[in-house]
Amino acid sequence: MAKVFIIDAAPMFRDFIAEKLSVEQIEVETASLRESFTKIINSLPELIILNLEKRTDENPITPQVMEFFQKKQKDPNAKSIPLIITGPQIEREEIAKLIQYGLIKYFKKPIKFDIFFESIGKVLHGLFAVDSTPCVLDVHLNNNVIFIEIAMGLNREKISLLKYKIAEIVEKNQLTQPKVILMMTSLNLSFIDGMNIELLIDNILAHQRVFKSNLKILSLDSIVAELIEGHSEYNGIQVAKNLSTILDSLVNTKQNNTENVVELISDNLLTTTELEEDSSTVEMRFATDSEDAEEQLESEGATIKVAIVDDDQIVRELIENTFKKIGAVSDLYPKGADFLDKVIVRREKFYDLLILDIFMEGVNGFDILIKLKENKIPIPVIVYSQAFKRDMIIKALSLGARSYLLKPQKPEALIQKAMEVLNANRK
Repeated sequence: MAKVFIIDAAPMFRDFIAEKLSVEQIEVETASLRESFTKIINSLPELIILNLEKRTDENPITPQVMEFFQKKQKDPNAKSIPLIITGPQIEREEIAKLIQYGLIKYFKKPIKFDIFFESIGKVLHGLFAVDSTPCVLDVHLNNNVIFIEIAMGLNREKISLLKYKIAEIVEKNQLTQPKVILMMTSLNLSFIDGMNIELLIDNILAHQRVFKSNLKILSLDSIVAELIEGHSEYNGIQVAKNLSTILDSLVNTKQNNTENVVELISDNLLTTTELEEDSSTVEMRFATDSEDAEEQLESEGATIKVAIVDDDQIVRELIENTFKKIGAVSDLYPKGADFLDKVIVRREKFYDLLILDIFMEGVNGFDILIKLKENKIPIPVIVYSQAFKRDMIIKALSLGARSYLLKPQKPEALIQKAMEVLNANRK
């Protein structure tokens, strides 16, 4: 059974990840940073997930965190364990420095969980079943009323996450008997949605302080009312089609100096209570909710950007798949002229590493090395070519290439050389 080790994670994040991974038959261990290294040596997990907390004016990579990295790097058993880090936004250069310690992904909070699980699946060589149903799920608190609004659809991942979000709100605000209003007026439901509706209600009621009598559901669909009525364990939950009906049970409208229910809702209920910003809070929207979802899935969490310039399509794709294993994002160029246009002429692209062939029609590898040198573009270059003559190798290195590999190589050899070049570039 594969094992994942989670360090210094907030309870909501830790428990949600543990629940999700356990469904995939993956064992999860957790620990504080102080005690983590000893436990990691004893268990030797396939993946380490480390959470970094936001600090006011300091780098979240504290001396204690660096000590952990250094211990990991020196230990022959722990050194090769891949590392995923979640934390506040930090400079790209700071993230790049951590690659030498095994970092494959850095996820800036709030985390997009669809991409997060996809990354874990790649490390553990498996695919996680992630519900991609379009869904907007918003949760906010006003006084002791928790408002939950769901639109577009019912996504099981977000519904599962909701349980931890409610627990976070209840605990942080010390709510004794929170009232919950679930608004589902934008959903068109059918009996097919019954299991998801049950999952939704069960997750809302999962916290011991949330009582059924304090859960009110606003839905225009009769299916919800029929489902609640048909479940004896849901006795006490109120379902209504009119918000004013629900408000009557939560707010004494007669004592308010207004007869306008809309104004009452706006002024007294639907204004979010001011909460202290907390980096441990997890985003309820996934990357796939965005109109630019494809672009986000490609770039979110990436630590290395690689350019692959080779006129052989099979070679380009093999190299791309090799770098995907360490979380890198690659751009493929079948022609040298296209690469120069993006990097030198248009200045549209920045890369941490260039994998470059020598023999190409038109603009060849030597031409690219010359142009990079002339324009002082400091991209570390690994020449990966079938050109084996001594004078060609010397010419490539004299023009600025950091290393020269003869085709073909095993993926592990290419990754090892890339790590050597990247780490040497940061010293």
